Amino acid sequence: FLTLSLCALSSEDVLSKDAGECAICLEELQQGDTIARLPCLCIYHKCIDEWFEVNRSCPEHPSD
Repeated sequence: FLTLSLCALSSEDVLSKDAGECAICLEELQQGDTIARLPCLCIYHKCIDEWFEVNRSCPEHPSD
């Protein structure tokens, strides 16, 4: 059983262009927003931090 730290799961970045809707909080991902980019390249608002308190996988790629 491998436990990953949250730091290893996502990196913080600033969104360079609008990118649709965050699958977690359902707010629009807009240019200039602080985002988390996962290894699978999915992007979310920082609400992903709360998601990772109870889940250990990407909301859009749970089997990865």
